[in-house]
Amino acid sequence: MAQQANETIVTGGFRISRLTRAQCQKLHDATLSVLERTGVRLYEPAAVEILRKAGASVSEDNRVRIPERLVERALASAPKKLVMYDRNGQPAMHVEGYRSYFGPGSDLLNIVDHRTGQRRKPVLQDVVEAITVVDALENIDFAMSFFLPRDVNQQIADRYQMEIMLNRTTKPIVFVTYDTSGCIDAVEMAEAVAGSPDALREKPFVCCYINVTTGLRHNQEAVQKLLYLSEKGLPFMYIPVVSGGLTAPMPVAGAYVHTNAGVLAGIVLSQLVRPGTPIIVPGWGGGSIDMRTLVEPYCSPDFQGVAQSMARFYDLPTFTMGGCSEAKLPDQQAASEAALTLLTLVLAGGHICHDLGYLESGLSGSLAQFVICDELVHWIRRAVADVEVSDETLAVDLIDEVGPDGQYLECEHTQRHYRERWYPRLFERETYDRWAAKGGTTLLERAVERVNHILATHQPQPLPEAAARAVHAIVERAEAKYAHQ
Repeated sequence: MAQQANETIVTGGFRISRLTRAQCQKLHDATLSVLERTGVRLYEPAAVEILRKAGASVSEDNRVRIPERLVERALASAPKKLVMYDRNGQPAMHVEGYRSYFGPGSDLLNIVDHRTGQRRKPVLQDVVEAITVVDALENIDFAMSFFLPRDVNQQIADRYQMEIMLNRTTKPIVFVTYDTSGCIDAVEMAEAVAGSPDALREKPFVCCYINVTTGLRHNQEAVQKLLYLSEKGLPFMYIPVVSGGLTAPMPVAGAYVHTNAGVLAGIVLSQLVRPGTPIIVPGWGGGSIDMRTLVEPYCSPDFQGVAQSMARFYDLPTFTMGGCSEAKLPDQQAASEAALTLLTLVLAGGHICHDLGYLESGLSGSLAQFVICDELVHWIRRAVADVEVSDETLAVDLIDEVGPDGQYLECEHTQRHYRERWYPRLFERETYDRWAAKGGTTLLERAVERVNHILATHQPQPLPEAAARAVHAIVERAEAKYAHQ
């Protein structure tokens, strides 16, 4: 049977949908079947009891089968859009429609040092420098910690990361914690900065990224975080980790259904705890391991756009990934894969895109690669932007005035409009001779230069002294608690 033609969504620019609405419905129906027939395991008794009371079937203590009516009710109450604020209480990210926002990822185990080009283990200063660069770049919209520092107590490294992010950027923050107590501490830090729990809930500038073991196995700490954040009314991402061929079927559709079962289970639970809880669904899913290398590819074309199509089917905010690479260094492959993944997710309508600057399938990161991604985002945003078609821009009278033999360089109209065109910061447009005279630098060399310039000149807006003290006191409390463990 011939594959059904894909629908193209056009809204003020060229946009795509990987799946037709009929295909989305079929994936949704398959997910409902899995939730009712197979069910999910929840390793948190409180969550099991909430679902049992709502009418789900429970067996073997923690295997929960969720009926369709609970799913549909939850989808109806989950917010369709989300506003994330900056640290100063100003709207920063309107997560809806075809608006895409960009930032790094978190907890990378290695850094490709932009000063030496060598791969090494990160330290706390690398997180400080990364967030400084995040704060400075015009096309980066939110912060994540980027690196996992190895020179602090590993049980509470997440508290140090959160403190640095709160201190060194005013942009919205997506945080990751290793356990439930870390999540509670991170929220307490944010509440101290906001002024109160109510102030943070009303204008959230932080959002928790929760990883779940698989679509059908929900680890206790992930579920505990979901319950805690839902009770608070704070936004979070609930992201099952699924790998086709290992923890899910190999085909893209089957792997995605496995993922989606976990996503819908999380939505149901969150809406039972607090209807209207803002939950963000994954903008990726359906991936698999590479059977030749056993590496989990970040940039495979196979699953691109599938989760975005489903998120648009549900009309829910997405947390997606792009600007990443399987390359080991910031090289031609890294730039190519970063560009392809960023462009694909923007065209498909992905919302909150993380992992810019990632290398080595999520094991390493590079600040030089990150600023290259900033340039790519700038290009893509201009490429998909609306084109103004008006009497002023059509310039019919001007064309008639200049005629077939004139030129426009000295026209006042040109002077008025030339700054509207896109001009690169890193990409090279000089003639060969001028480029060579200025040193004949590569893109990577120019990216390194920009990172160094930012670190030498950019001063993030500091936290008010009282808020900074309150945040640091929570870090000290955690340090004392875990000092001898």
